[in-house]
Amino acid sequence: MAFLNALPGAVAEGLIWGLMAIGVYISYKILDIADLSVDGSICTGGCVCAVMLANGSPVWLSVVAAFLAGVLAGILTGLLHSAFGIPAILAGILTQLILYSVNLSILGSKSLVAIDPRANNLLLHMSNNPRSIVSAGLIIIAVIILLWLFFYTEVGLTLKSTGDNPDMSRAQGINVKLNKVIGLAISNGIVALAGSLLAQYKGSANINDGRGAIVIGLAAIYIGLSVSTKIKPNFVVSLIGVIGGGIVYYIIYNFVVLLGLKTDYLKMLSAIIVALFLAVPYLKGEYFAKKQPIVITDSSAENSTGGDVNA
Repeated sequence: MAFLNALPGAVAEGLIWGLMAIGVYISYKILDIADLSVDGSICTGGCVCAVMLANGSPVWLSVVAAFLAGVLAGILTGLLHSAFGIPAILAGILTQLILYSVNLSILGSKSLVAIDPRANNLLLHMSNNPRSIVSAGLIIIAVIILLWLFFYTEVGLTLKSTGDNPDMSRAQGINVKLNKVIGLAISNGIVALAGSLLAQYKGSANINDGRGAIVIGLAAIYIGLSVSTKIKPNFVVSLIGVIGGGIVYYIIYNFVVLLGLKTDYLKMLSAIIVALFLAVPYLKGEYFAKKQPIVITDSSAENSTGGDVNA
């Protein structure tokens, strides 16, 4: 009964983290960049949104400002990587460290800023999970439609080609460096948008909110893609699968918490879930796939003996 009561909250929070995972999907799967700056940009989105709401700004303006702050974070990572030649992983770590100080400044050197749901007409809040699910669902639908439209434009297609084969894209005259900056800006913008929704849902923004976000994003991606690729492997279905992966992750997460797992082990649980979904396909192909018999044809036998097999 406790699990059923907690289910609406798990779905609402899973939708928010699924939206964050879409941002990770763009950098990790489309651009083929392991961007670790998302741990900072999701917190940036939450901090910007919370502070603006606390100062009387309308919700829509706070959410847009959070998205733009994430875009700037992504541009910073992209410039560190593309313009200065810093490896993508290190560029993400550097941006994450920079954002920690930026986020503290946004919060006014405080570790937490609360959002009063009675003083603000929030898009979603944990006190009303059905409304939160509907609001998060509508925002996600809008984001998926916009991404679908964008990635079938000329710029979007060049972004895909940059991730698939940067050398060939460069040979075709595509500005690969610029595309990486654009892709990382979009990715971190969506992550920060999710951070603004998370801050509203929880009623606060905390300086430590983003820790481990990349692990949750990867978990949602691999859980979702393990199903969606078997249904229909295309862009929109993959994004829907990622959202589903976020929901499944948080249902599992809440179930384990209800079983009495200490909060000290929750980060380890996240890592184990990602490791399982990464390891199972490999182990399945390595140890459980049927061995194909080696068929020796006349031509192969002739080549191996250096002459006619009948000689």
